[in-house]
Amino acid sequence: MKFNSNYEYNHKLFGYLIIGETSFDEISKAEYNDYIRIFFFPKSCHITIDFDEYLTDAPALFFVGNHQKVRIKHAEQQEVHFIYYNRDFYCIQIHDAEVACDGILFNNIYNLPQTTLSDEECVYTENLYLNIQNELIAKDSSQEEMIRTYLKQLIIKATRAWKRQQLGQLNEEPAREMEFFRDFSRLVEIHFRKKHGVAEYADLLNIAPKTLSTKFNRLHLASPNDIIKDRIVLEAKRLLWYSNYTVKEIAYHLGYDDPAYFNRLFTNKTGVSPAVFKKSNP
Repeated sequence: MKFNSNYEYNHKLFGYLIIGETSFDEISKAEYNDYIRIFFFPKSCHITIDFDEYLTDAPALFFVGNHQKVRIKHAEQQEVHFIYYNRDFYCIQIHDAEVACDGILFNNIYNLPQTTLSDEECVYTENLYLNIQNELIAKDSSQEEMIRTYLKQLIIKATRAWKRQQLGQLNEEPAREMEFFRDFSRLVEIHFRKKHGVAEYADLLNIAPKTLSTKFNRLHLASPNDIIKDRIVLEAKRLLWYSNYTVKEIAYHLGYDDPAYFNRLFTNKTGVSPAVFKKSNP
């Protein structure tokens, strides 16, 4: 461990680790799963988040929500910067008006947690991390607010880069359209355990179901129905691998009174039954 420090006061916690190759397993520990996490790789990396693998050949940031599982598989000859914090320190939902990242860096419908950095953005990011490190070492007055300010700068810069890299023609749409897709992302994240149908989300957005589907079709995005079902299946995978719940209990937890229907949904989406998937956990 090359650097390890944190700020903690009145239930608020913010931590920062700089780790080398010999301590990559440190960040996979269950003690970090309840935190929001940001990983900065100054060089290339190979990382697994939940059930997806990501490989980069350039500096990158990864934004990971609480309860997601992370494993660094390869990041040779570099220091990996790992920030973690709880919602009491900075809640992205409450402060979203400040940084506009909810539904983009976190809880996005595209399942793309990665932001690649240009040389200029990498230097900017390195300076932000150095400022955070200095604040944690100095432990001066107003330390909490200074760290939070640097964190917000990091999130804002990454959000701008993510939109530029990932959204393609959606970037050319009016700002209200971007907000619409962010709203849909956030609603799915809040309600997927209870609301499974497109019409339910259309109602929350005060539009007709056909209008909702048309907006996605026009931009060649995955259909709203697929996005909702994919989020349900992702949660099912997490519970199957990382909890002791039975398949029937997971079905009920995800809002399905008929476990057989849940089994069919999961099998259609993944190609294997929930029971087989659970047994495949290495």
